[in-house]
Amino acid sequence: MKKNALRIVFMGTPEFAVGTLKLLVEYNYDIVGVITAPDKPAGRGQKLHQSDVKKYALSQDLRLLQPTNLKDEGFLTELKSLEANVHIVVAFRMLPEAVWKMPKYGTFNLHASLLPDYRGAAPIHWAVINGEEKTGVTTFFIDDRIDTGAIILQKEVAIKDDETVGTLHDTLQNIGSELVIETLKLIENGEVKTTIQPKVEQPKTAYKLNKDNCQIDWSQNLDQIYNKIRGLNPFPAAWSHLKTDSDILMVKIFEVEKEKIEPSESVGTLIATKNNLKVATKDGYLLIKEIQLPGKKKMEIKSLLNGYSFNEGDKML
Repeated sequence: MKKNALRIVFMGTPEFAVGTLKLLVEYNYDIVGVITAPDKPAGRGQKLHQSDVKKYALSQDLRLLQPTNLKDEGFLTELKSLEANVHIVVAFRMLPEAVWKMPKYGTFNLHASLLPDYRGAAPIHWAVINGEEKTGVTTFFIDDRIDTGAIILQKEVAIKDDETVGTLHDTLQNIGSELVIETLKLIENGEVKTTIQPKVEQPKTAYKLNKDNCQIDWSQNLDQIYNKIRGLNPFPAAWSHLKTDSDILMVKIFEVEKEKIEPSESVGTLIATKNNLKVATKDGYLLIKEIQLPGKKKMEIKSLLNGYSFNEGDKML
């Protein structure tokens, strides 16, 4: 059987997308262009920051496009001139019809969930936050809505009890990259078969993360709080208000453990010893292993307690 010769345009921005682009390069696919977000000011000096995909694309001398408007006629003309016959999208933004309908073999997306669950911007985070026992990756052909297109391939992954969004991100990045290669081989061989996504009355949604939904709610039970913290570790990090004798501080909490012992203290009460810090919840204690105070670096709790004292009455709000 004669294989379809592929000319690929790759679209992506964050580090998660770099894994797939690297694998495409290693497999010697013909990548005729890479599209990523424009450089953005970042940090105290507001210096222009290049996306992770841009940095890697430049290191490989790949042709790079950074459009601000995906509907711009000049961009569409340049994209068409690349003569790609398949577009691959990994962690990019919503595409206009003129872009996703352009290539002969279609435009497919790698999404870090088992669709139709966790459509949206932060599927890896919410799978952990919600205490899921499994998730996965999906390739699907893009249509005119967000993450609703026909499924090509899926692969399931177990979520460990102590999984963080950081470790799960890396696992899904590797498995997802391999799934993209499997998808391309089906396209090359003309063997693609798709499945329409089932309709779900109440689909699990991967809402965009913001300051409000990253705040810890200490009225929740121990498991819910534990899941939220690990689902936001290391980025963007769960946060809480810490009430001291003299101030209310905003702190970020990273690594934690659970202690399922009936607490005698009120919810939010801090219990500090020489080497440990824990917070009372309604059905147990949360042991804090890593924390970040305002203006300070993230620290292991033992190191912090060497130079910082918590007082009786200090409380997480």
